[in-house]
Parts: sequence; C-alpha cells; structure tokens
Amino acid sequence: MQIDVFNGDADGICALVQLRLAQPAQAKRVTGIKRDIELLAQVAVQADDQVTVLDISLDKNRVALEQILAQGAKVFYVDHHQAGDIPQHPNLTALIDTDANTCTSLLVDHYLQGKYRAWAVTAAFGDNLLDSAQLAAKSLCLSEEELRKLHDLGVCINYNGYGGSVEDLHFAPESLFTELVPYASPFTFMQDNREIYQRLLTGYADDMALALQIKPEYQTAAIAVYILPDEAWARRISGVFGNELANCTPERAHAVLSYTAQQDFQISVRAPLTNKTGADELCAAFPTGGGRKSAAGINHLPLSELPVFIRAFEKKYS
Repeated sequence: MQIDVFNGDADGICALVQLRLAQPAQAKRVTGIKRDIELLAQVAVQADDQVTVLDISLDKNRVALEQILAQGAKVFYVDHHQAGDIPQHPNLTALIDTDANTCTSLLVDHYLQGKYRAWAVTAAFGDNLLDSAQLAAKSLCLSEEELRKLHDLGVCINYNGYGGSVEDLHFAPESLFTELVPYASPFTFMQDNREIYQRLLTGYADDMALALQIKPEYQTAAIAVYILPDEAWARRISGVFGNELANCTPERAHAVLSYTAQQDFQISVRAPLTNKTGADELCAAFPTGGGRKSAAGINHLPLSELPVFIRAFEKKYS
C-alpha cells in the first residue's frame, strides 16, 4: 500500500502534487492543519508498504519513523525543517536540506528535474521564499502577471493551512490537494476552478484586512510581538500575517500569537528577512516548538509564559 503523509500548507500540498503528477498512485493520505506535524504517529504499516513523507520535521517524527522502518516499510522522506541525526536504514531515502532558502517543493522539483516547476514556484511563494521562487521561475520564462498569479495562489494555499482545527479552514487540506492534483499547470487550475480560487483570495483579503488593524503588543527596533483575538479569522491568518509583517519590515523579527482551544498561545515566528536564522532554535527551546531557520512556531505556550518568550525572543534577535 502507498501512504502519503504531508503537511497541509502550500509546501506540503504542492510537493505531493508534483510527485503524484509524475508518479500516479492510489494512496492513503494522512495530513491535517499546518501545525499537525507529528503525522507519522497516525500511520500504521505492514511490511513492504511504501510511505512518502513531505514537509514535516524528521526530528519531531523520529520515534514513529523508526517504528515504521522496523516494521519493514520503505520510506521516501523529503523535508527542510529541523532533522537532527538522520537514521541510517536501507529502507529510508531521505532528501533533507535545512537551508533557509529552500523548501520541500523545491527539493521535489530538483528530484523530478523541474518537470512540474510551476507548482514548486507556487509553493516557494507560499513559504515566503520570494527570491528562491523567482530564481526557480526563470527557466519558465513567465511574465510579471503570471508570476503574480503564482505568488497569489501560493500565498492563498498556505493561508488555508492555518487554523486551530480543520473547521477553521476554508478547505480541508486533503480536499484541496484532490482539487489541485489533476492539473499539470497551476494556471489551468486557476482557470478551471475560479470558484475555489476566488474563495481563497477573498478569504485571505478579508482576514488580512482585519489583521492589519492590530497594533503590536511589544515592539523594539529588533522584534515585534502581535496578539490576535480569539477568532477563527485570526487563527487562519496567523502564519501569513507573519510573512506580511516580515516583508514590510525585513530587518525586524516578528511573532504572531493566537489563542488556542486550550486557552494558551500558538505562536508563529518569522526571522528577519535580512538575517534568516534562529527561528527554529528559538522555538525548539520551548516544549512544543520547532520549525526551520527562517520561520518556526510554538504550538502551545501557557499565557503566563509570555514574558519568558518575549525575553528569549529579544535576546535571540537583539
């Protein structure tokens, strides 16, 4: 049996779109909201099953991965988040690169020799890797308008992955994947599925307009901390709002906090675009934190620990 395990954001979805266009397969799919990262714990395998894992930290899934390998399944693992020591096992193929300027979809694009590069460009835009997206797009000879369309699609797919639960989202990530995967070109998808695309565009614009009215809770020349209200729109916009703040003030690090159902904080951290390091280390210092060098997060921070986080945040980037 083929099992596809993928992050529910733009990078995870577009990485799997590329692979399944190149290598069609009937598969059981395991995914979730952006912050559902310990996905391998949901996977049960038998010997000779094939498991594809995309855009979730190996370090956060190490125990489950080792169990899957011990049960005789073969694993193809592609990711750009913190990995730690990569297990050496004959059934594991790992394409992992934690460079701050790459993402899982760009790694898949390289593996497929650029066969569906427009989807990789879309994902890179969604991950706010603007320079990397434009560099990858050079071989496609796109117009400025076409680049803008891929940018907007990537941002919208990424935006759709954030939320406290699938019910917060406009589309469940697996459902959105099934809408995208028939299309070799994202341009054809946007043309044929105007209703879906417009719903994402409108939702993003409406939620971002609300977020831009929020004033920072704490701000210096080096960092800014924003606390969003306990609303579904705020949980949806939390990640891409951080990207927007980073693009507007590239020399500053940003943290966007949302309330969870457990009455604590979920945090999205963006390192300064002029110094895309340290977000993973900062967040990993907290029990439910992790991510990549330029963008990371903490799933649960007690409300009383906010001053502790702010001190650590300021120390990291001052």
